[in-house]
Amino acid sequence: MSRSVHRSPSAARRRARGLITVTALSLVVGGVHAAPATAADEAPTTPGMVSEGFYDPPAELPEADGALVRTEPLPLALSLPSVGGKQLPGTATRLMYKTTDSNGKPAAVTGAYIEPSAPWKGEGPRPVVAVAPGTMGQGDSCSASQGLERPIAFNGDHVSVGYEDIAIYRLLAEGNAVVVTDYVGLGTTDRLHTYVNRIDGGHAVLDAVRAARSLPETSITGDSRVALYGYSQGGGATASASELQPTYAPDVELAGAYVGAPPANLTEVIEGIDGSALVGAIGWSLNGFLQTNPDLKPIADQHINEDGKAALEDLSSRCIGDGIARYAFNKTSNWTTTGQSLGEVVEAEPAVREVLDAQLLGTTKPATPVRVTTGVQDDIVPHDQARQLAVDWCSAGGEVTYTPVQLPDLGKGLITNHVTPLLADQGNAISWITDRLSGAPASSNCDTLPEQP
Repeated sequence: MSRSVHRSPSAARRRARGLITVTALSLVVGGVHAAPATAADEAPTTPGMVSEGFYDPPAELPEADGALVRTEPLPLALSLPSVGGKQLPGTATRLMYKTTDSNGKPAAVTGAYIEPSAPWKGEGPRPVVAVAPGTMGQGDSCSASQGLERPIAFNGDHVSVGYEDIAIYRLLAEGNAVVVTDYVGLGTTDRLHTYVNRIDGGHAVLDAVRAARSLPETSITGDSRVALYGYSQGGGATASASELQPTYAPDVELAGAYVGAPPANLTEVIEGIDGSALVGAIGWSLNGFLQTNPDLKPIADQHINEDGKAALEDLSSRCIGDGIARYAFNKTSNWTTTGQSLGEVVEAEPAVREVLDAQLLGTTKPATPVRVTTGVQDDIVPHDQARQLAVDWCSAGGEVTYTPVQLPDLGKGLITNHVTPLLADQGNAISWITDRLSGAPASSNCDTLPEQP
């Protein structure tokens, strides 16, 4: 049976998809290389493998948000012995902790904590940075914590890429402790990942800090400064955490948050992603919202055709690499019964609009200084809506440093306009975070931002 989502592309189309996949993976991976098979054999856990059942949540979770459920040593794929006998860049712990999801229900979240070998040279105790990963996919093997163990993993036709390892290692080199969240449902086997869900993402980030604080034998204390770091999906999560912190986690006082390329307005993001190399992200978000809001299922059944349903099912187990390889440049109009795009379906269905409107960022003043960065050519997570978040926060009285990344157009719809600013600005973003953690005050450019091009 022929399905449009799996239809064999022309030779030119195949070459284009291959180029996009290779380019995207090369850009996001940068200097990260897969570790030799023997690297994990020295780990104190099962060689090269997570302990059996670690990602299976227990039937009952602790009551307190951020409470640890279980931990185990995590072997870092890229590590070297140092002169003092410590592993560089540090010692990692895989963890599972409890959070509260957007329906007010308890949820288990996994992640990782890395105790750095590098000393902290700033004032006060060693700080901790909560890293909110960018888009990893929706399959359980895609999680960022597993990416620390295996930066590039091939499992059949599934390709997972731990590209956040680059930022994590740079943060560790500054002497920061790092805790990474896998988000709700990414890694854990009890549910699908709730991709770009504002509440789930923000809660998971804040509770990761609580979980890190409760680990024994670390150098962070209750007085350690806390910062947030995230780009793309991660930028949306750090933005949300910055807004939610006063009410959800008043005990997690923040020194600053890096909010890179945030999907602040999902309606506009859908339009930017549709037909692009990253169109699979629409499937991941739809899968997540249908799980969280089951009352939307009759609407989905009415509008999504068999090809669309097959794509959603397939994407639910895909990571970013194979999501790009299999679905790049598809249009969501091929997935609907009417030939409308999913963006047009959203506009036509008040119940769906209401769900997406509830995801809007920028309606609440952030509780910490924020650095909002976006590439001026970004068409995947559109530049204008990310910049609007900074404008909205300024209007609410936030302390905002808005930094547009000026780069030439590197190809519409090819993900390069979205990924390249991440790497081009990463050093500046980490320097800004380190300054906040060292106690230096942030400077806001809200006075000039509305007039900037």
